[in-house]
Amino acid sequence: MLAYGFWNNKGGTGKTSLCFQGLTTYAHQNASKRVLAIDVCPQANLSELLLGGLTNGGSARLLALQGEATRRTIGGYFEQRLPAPFSPPAITVEAFISKPSDYNSQIPTNIDLIAGDPLLELQSTAMSTLANTSVPGTNAWLAIIDWITDLLNTIRDEYDVVFIDANPSFSIYTQIALSSVDRLVLPVMADDSSRRAIQNAFSLIYGLKLPSEIYTQYAFATKLREASRELPKVHVIAKNRLTQYVVSASAYTAVLKSIDADVTGLITQYPGMFTFNNPGAGVVEVRDFQTAGVVAFARGCPFYAQRAGRAEIMGRRVRVKDEYLVNCVASVQKLVDQL
Repeated sequence: MLAYGFWNNKGGTGKTSLCFQGLTTYAHQNASKRVLAIDVCPQANLSELLLGGLTNGGSARLLALQGEATRRTIGGYFEQRLPAPFSPPAITVEAFISKPSDYNSQIPTNIDLIAGDPLLELQSTAMSTLANTSVPGTNAWLAIIDWITDLLNTIRDEYDVVFIDANPSFSIYTQIALSSVDRLVLPVMADDSSRRAIQNAFSLIYGLKLPSEIYTQYAFATKLREASRELPKVHVIAKNRLTQYVVSASAYTAVLKSIDADVTGLITQYPGMFTFNNPGAGVVEVRDFQTAGVVAFARGCPFYAQRAGRAEIMGRRVRVKDEYLVNCVASVQKLVDQL
């Protein structure tokens, strides 16, 4: 089983939209493989998309999953772990899994979902406190960080690929998510703040360029390495939401080239942190989804199932141009080809 994590600690980079389109396209093209999506974000946007989107009842279905006696969400799973946080789980994982295609016919039937949950924000304080508890003979931090790893270990033979959408933060539940993934998909925008976000991401995950040794000893990477655990490897850097004018826009081009230069420098200095050995092998460019994206995400629809032409979204008539839809499909395919 291979686990992909979609994450950037900077918000607005399009990680959830790329995760949704990437996992649905991958599942559609690999119908024999079982795919699990885990939404480790309190906003639960990935879950809403898979369950039908804004206009097809996704919000109501998500609320229903969150309202079950045992919440059918990642928050429900964490809730079951809290009473005995350092013990191996004796939990039926299937109690937290739903099948999006039962609610949204546009989603491939080989995708299962553990939905997101706003309860994560409330649980975060409790989990952080537990992770810093002194327990004789137990690495309390690692025991908490392993919660999703524990979950995946119990269903390792049931799924081929896992897609995890992580919150744009580095909170305890985000660390729990990232510690369980094998490969990282890092979306960035064509602006200088996203360039800095790459540097920040490497500081947070790999402990690079921290301001002093004081921080190093408490770093995520340090703690995992001390426990002989593997860190996720960067597998794709997605330059997201590029416009059709980006090639001729000198400011954009300069930033994109500087991102490549930064990545080249990191690969040269820290090759073990990547699954590729040059930017051309791991950096993909994704065009702005424009109106086609607005319509597809409102409907909870993968691009390959979207149709060009007139559509009505929340009482407004819009038109999805065929050429834009073709660009969307091609962009997502470039990402999926890397998986």
